[in-house]
Amino acid sequence: MSRMRYLPQLDLVGATAVVSGAAGGMGEHLARGLARRGASVIAADVRSEPLREVCAAIRQESPDATVHEYVVDLADPSAADEFTAWIRSERPEVRVLVNNAGVALGGHLTEVSREDLDWLLTVNLLTPVRMTHALLPLLLENGAESGGHAHIVMMSSLFGLVAPPGQGAYSTSKFGLRGFSEALRHELAQNRAPCGITQVHPGGIRTNIARHARVGTGADRERERAGRESFDRLLRFPADRAAELVIEATIERNPRLLIGADAKAMQGLARLLPTRHWSVLQRGISLGGR
Repeated sequence: MSRMRYLPQLDLVGATAVVSGAAGGMGEHLARGLARRGASVIAADVRSEPLREVCAAIRQESPDATVHEYVVDLADPSAADEFTAWIRSERPEVRVLVNNAGVALGGHLTEVSREDLDWLLTVNLLTPVRMTHALLPLLLENGAESGGHAHIVMMSSLFGLVAPPGQGAYSTSKFGLRGFSEALRHELAQNRAPCGITQVHPGGIRTNIARHARVGTGADRERERAGRESFDRLLRFPADRAAELVIEATIERNPRLLIGADAKAMQGLARLLPTRHWSVLQRGISLGGR
């Protein structure tokens, strides 16, 4: 997909960037990569000690970068609102928003509780939508003042392209981000707005999201354990390399990025067989395991 051509390449030097989910995985490497390129970073996460360690590493690696750590539980809408209010008040110069934070939930729909569903959908979908809505006026204003150097990154997933059994809640959140991102991109482009957006679909990235996934209260624990272990073996793409691809796509104003051969292959299979791709894939896995 071609870049948003009416916008210049994004200049990160001196830009203030917000990165959620920055205490590990891709979020950590996104924050570090942005700082290396001259951006000031607001790193946010619910885990205070790992976040402190990441920010300390950034300061050591990029001593000229300004780094602020902000501990926030994005599952709490009022806490997320306080975070965006703080940004508007204390760091109104923000030009880059990276909605990276995400959680996982295993179990079929009949096996997960309403509380589990609400938790995942709040963190993965509602909070990034609300944060984007709250900060977009600032991004547009600062983008206009800087000659178009403002940008949003929305972290969807391979499961925002296909929806496997047992991932109904997760896929709902990631398909939702995909739809939100596409609609917002069309609005920005229609108005030739001084802010771009990149929608990211990572495949099997080597992070701890599968290991830390919440299991539905009614799910078969042994089945979910085996599933997590099997899924964990598919997480092969290095998180630091994935983060670099995201940053480069952001600089280039690419509207969509698929990371990994698995994401690209699954997108192609879903387009070719929109209603049968999962059954075909399962048969292939079954035959391959014999």
